Amino acid sequence: MKKAFLLFASLWFGLDVAIAQSFSIEEVSLYSFPSEMVSSKTDNKIAWAMNEQGKRNIYVSQGPDFSHQKITEFNSDDGQEVTSLQFTPDGGQLVFVRGGEHGSNWQRNQGMNPAHGALIPKVEIWKVSFSGGDAKMLAEGDDPLVSPNGEKIAFLKNGQVWSVSMEGGAASQLFEIKGNVGEIHWSPEGNTLLFTVNRSTHSLVGVFDLEAQKVQYISPSFHRDGMVRWSPNGEKIAFIRRQGGKGEPMPILEQRHSPWEIWIADANTGEGKRIWKAPETLRGSLSSTHGGANLNWADDNTLVYLSYEDGWPHMYALNISEGSTRQLTKGEYMVEHISLSHDGEFLVFSANTGKQEEDIDRRHIGMVKVHGGEMQLVTEGEGIEAIPVVLSDNKHLAYVSSTYARPLLPTVTNKETGDTKLLAEDLIPSEFPIDQMIQPKQVTFMSPDGVKVHAQLFEKEDGKDKKPAVLFVHGGPQRQMLLGWHYGDYYSNTYAVNQKLAEMGFVVLSVNFRLGIGYGYEFHKPARTYWQGAEEYIDVKKAGEYLAALPQVDAERVGIYGGSYGGYLTALALGKDSDLFAVGVDIHGVHELSSRLEMPDGFEKAPDFEKAQRTAWYSSPLAYLDTWESPVLFIHGDDDRNVQVSHTVDLIRRFEEKGKPYESLIIPDDSHHWMKYENLVKVNRATVEFLKKHLNP
Repeated sequence: MKKAFLLFASLWFGLDVAIAQSFSIEEVSLYSFPSEMVSSKTDNKIAWAMNEQGKRNIYVSQGPDFSHQKITEFNSDDGQEVTSLQFTPDGGQLVFVRGGEHGSNWQRNQGMNPAHGALIPKVEIWKVSFSGGDAKMLAEGDDPLVSPNGEKIAFLKNGQVWSVSMEGGAASQLFEIKGNVGEIHWSPEGNTLLFTVNRSTHSLVGVFDLEAQKVQYISPSFHRDGMVRWSPNGEKIAFIRRQGGKGEPMPILEQRHSPWEIWIADANTGEGKRIWKAPETLRGSLSSTHGGANLNWADDNTLVYLSYEDGWPHMYALNISEGSTRQLTKGEYMVEHISLSHDGEFLVFSANTGKQEEDIDRRHIGMVKVHGGEMQLVTEGEGIEAIPVVLSDNKHLAYVSSTYARPLLPTVTNKETGDTKLLAEDLIPSEFPIDQMIQPKQVTFMSPDGVKVHAQLFEKEDGKDKKPAVLFVHGGPQRQMLLGWHYGDYYSNTYAVNQKLAEMGFVVLSVNFRLGIGYGYEFHKPARTYWQGAEEYIDVKKAGEYLAALPQVDAERVGIYGGSYGGYLTALALGKDSDLFAVGVDIHGVHELSSRLEMPDGFEKAPDFEKAQRTAWYSSPLAYLDTWESPVLFIHGDDDRNVQVSHTVDLIRRFEEKGKPYESLIIPDDSHHWMKYENLVKVNRATVEFLKKHLNP
């Protein structure tokens, strides 16, 4: 009997250990991340870039079995991203860019050196066969575009247009032009290049004839023209026209409509005309969601575009012969990541809608026919599905998908049968703690001024009470955190950090404050926010109060962390409400806003200039240093190209001048997005350890 009891006790103790098993921040950061999903025009081929702990490579797959294969061998964590992935017209090769920082606000096509090599790596154009083999570097440059016959690549270098043969050899500049070329498109025949060029006060559309060696401008004006598109037959050119120059100084703190128009021009004569003008309302302004206007030709007589005019970002079809428009998607949801089928018959997209109330905080794949029919959801359920592309048979869709537990993986669905296959499951490392992930719960609350705010609550069910809590504040601010692994690399990482914090015993709340996407125009574009008053902080403070009021939370132990715009709001929270937020981690945040309103050079200035400058100052964390009492950890990469490192350098100096304690972590030569995996893990570890030290879970 005693032996039996000892055996039972031993088994019970082993079970208890298994139940109490935890995972490390290193293990939960092991997820692989797919991006750059593309499809070929033939043979149901797809390709994507996969970031596996900093090693970024290209994978391919092909129907009908859709097995996957890695076709490049970049096997070091060197911080060199893979972008601009595209197939050659015959589907036999892939072209891509290696290097740079294409998620940045400036210097996106300049090399980065987070691995501290002897030389700063260049931004380079490469090619590789679909069947694999040695990848080959073709030229230094960016934004490549393969010609229709697959023989050459046009690309941008130093704001000018260059080309290189697909077979390699020396690259050459195609033509020289004043200003910086921003986008290029081959004509369907491949004998001309359509482009835009920025001239500072205005921008022009032009075509370059390769045979005549001459530039022709398309309906030139004193405006800003962009988002240029060839019609399928090459006879017409569509583009977006906005105002150029500077207007009369208007009140800075007032919201105004931003005009935009759709123009059509004859590709031969260059003569153009306006065929659509946006409604002159705030909602009618050009959308700042993914892809902007998302202008594309469905056929030679039909354009599709995105507009926020009914209060949600939806797609419309424009008949250019009649000038009539028809709304393609309708309802209280947003569409993003829009892609057109190869035959131009239908659109696919990500949408935050579905049968469940929680779907507003998810993404599913939707589709709609261009010439009639209602929007249909291709995917449903509790997962996240986003960024779809249509395969060459126009039946299969490829996209990325995740759940609350499983990170993103490429996925293929037959839209007619619903048959779905998950690709590359073997690329999830065995050490990744997929079975220990915590399912976040959707919560909502009302801000003091009556705005409904969504959030996700992460909590380990262990029966304990009076736990410490952490509020996570996303960046952007045009983002939406979801009820699962995010389709954005930066926010997949913060989702991993939130999972680790919850596993450590924190109650974690991820708040979707106003200025974010997914909840309609008025939530996305409210007045008196950021440097115009920072009213979005009301949502952040209310989220902290909501968290502190939970019965299982110790209100004296509530922390906050966030990066970028989330770092800005974290610093604002610590400066204004140290009594609520006991500690914080400010990752590459913005700290001073009044300097963005510099005194005008001339006589004229806005009638509310002084008020606007004062408002911007009191929207800045620097204005609240005297009431900032909570411990803080500052983190910043010193090659950040989204938020200048000077924001953190200057704030730390002021802390030192005032004798305020702080901790800091600088990441030399890395950027806003932690291009080197080793640095990402270092930042994650520092974040959770700092919060643990001060909040004692």
